[in-house]
Amino acid sequence: MRKIKVGVYYDNGCHQITREVLANPNINAEIVASCHCPNSEKLKNVTYYDTLEEMLKDERIELVSLCSPNRREQANDAVKCMLAGKHVYAEKPCAMSEEDLERILKTSEKTGKQFHEMAGTAFKQPYYALRKFILSDKIGDIVQIYSQKSYPLGTHRPQNEDIDGGLIRQVGIHNMRFTEHITGLKIKEIYAVQTKLGNGAQYGNLHTAVSYMMKMENGAVASAVANYMNSVEGIGKYGNECVRIFGTKGYAEIMDAGRKSRVIIGDKNMGELDTSEEPKSYFECYIDSLLGTGEMPVSLEDELHPTRMVIRAAENCR
Repeated sequence: MRKIKVGVYYDNGCHQITREVLANPNINAEIVASCHCPNSEKLKNVTYYDTLEEMLKDERIELVSLCSPNRREQANDAVKCMLAGKHVYAEKPCAMSEEDLERILKTSEKTGKQFHEMAGTAFKQPYYALRKFILSDKIGDIVQIYSQKSYPLGTHRPQNEDIDGGLIRQVGIHNMRFTEHITGLKIKEIYAVQTKLGNGAQYGNLHTAVSYMMKMENGAVASAVANYMNSVEGIGKYGNECVRIFGTKGYAEIMDAGRKSRVIIGDKNMGELDTSEEPKSYFECYIDSLLGTGEMPVSLEDELHPTRMVIRAAENCR
């Protein structure tokens, strides 16, 4: 099986892709070019570039793993990559406005180049098991959904939220994926409030906590919280999270950064979810789809709907 040739642009999501390629020899992907991406020095036969424009001239590259240093420019970079004949795998949020999101989708359609966001939140354990269980209809009609996602604050957080998308987009998108991708339901309405309390910077613009309220397409209600209040030494430094889904026949939950789960049907405690199955990573699914040997777990529309929702939440936030 041939391997898809990949160029990585900047860090965060891209250095995660680099680690995955190094750790998993079964992924049919080979990183051949790097532009300002850490960890790529551990790879062999990589060509290094100073700019994205220079890297896009490399005819070997089929897919660009994109993590633009200013997220406000990422849609422009994605369009630039596709117009240069490259598929794109973009860090979250892939766009900062619905206009930019539509521009990405139209360019993908026009060029025939695939675009996907790094949207694997609900497709790795234990959330993969929760998704399979919820979609089996064992808890009945979904009535209420709750999720929480916490990162540490740290001094590395940019006060300019254009750089990484800001809390409401770049962390809250995990909440929206929990809400939609696990349940198979789409958010119909979304509202949010946020605060800068706890931001020690005198003139800082970084928000530290956000709360969301949502109405789902089936009439269910959902709520979510995201924040930078997780202790560096706390549970799951970048994965302190929980998800609870209530239905007409019972409920299921994941707690303590994914360490615990519980299923209740009627008045019976059914124990923990079965997380023994090891699903393919979202990146591996993308590679397989490019090679024609597999499919993405959700449609592109469903993949990007959480992104669309956090964009709307940010635009309407108080």
